Amino acid sequence: MATTGTKRTILVLHGYSQNATVFSKRLGALRKQCAKTVDFVFIDGPIILQPADLPQVTLEALGTSSEAIEMNESRGWWKWNGNRSEAIGLPESLEVLRDVLKTRKFDGVLGFSQGAAMGALLSALLERPHTYPPFLVDGNTPHPPFQFCVAVSGFRPSGSIADAIFQTAYATPTLHILGRTDVIVVEERSRKLIDISTNARVEEHDGGHFVPSKGNWRKFLAAYLLDPTDNVPSPSLFPTAENSGTATPIDEPSTQVNKL
Repeated sequence: MATTGTKRTILVLHGYSQNATVFSKRLGALRKQCAKTVDFVFIDGPIILQPADLPQVTLEALGTSSEAIEMNESRGWWKWNGNRSEAIGLPESLEVLRDVLKTRKFDGVLGFSQGAAMGALLSALLERPHTYPPFLVDGNTPHPPFQFCVAVSGFRPSGSIADAIFQTAYATPTLHILGRTDVIVVEERSRKLIDISTNARVEEHDGGHFVPSKGNWRKFLAAYLLDPTDNVPSPSLFPTAENSGTATPIDEPSTQVNKL
């Protein structure tokens, strides 16, 4: 349970083709809601993406142009090989996150899309760090297991490293948030991650591939991030008069963006 008067510190992992600054702005409404209770620390993925790294159908679904990909210094946590059997760049991302974790204490992790997959992978790895020895620091874990994980539009990553880490289910309490009209990470893919999460809570919103930010969802997430052990009511039980579903960018002093 969170201590009264103490802010929670949350590691935040952006989705594929975003970066820490872009994702921080997109979570502006949630950051404002949590300004007094949560410090969000946004980390950049080390893999720099080019327009060719995203299929056109994905660009259209995200409402993103090739020019925007170039201008935004878009990042990822890995890229797939030709048959999508191995995550290229995942070792570099785990090294970056290991170096962050060994210098700062985090209560939990919040990730979106590929960042959600990475957040779940990281949660499982902190439970059993010896499944991937390069993650260790002098033979020891760089950080205690997270108290919780929030995975929005998450999925189970594939490849030899992920298969070793997810050889058995992981137990970190994980809030899985699914969009009912998400065409990028469809429910079937998210369910494969949920199936290996032994302490899972699942909530669905009516939108697509984004972090929901209507008033009821902001209140729900703020309450969950403050104390995930509490029985926070479903966002459907939080009243809201707002119609928008995506976040309004708002700059807040409680945000830290780590640029590589």
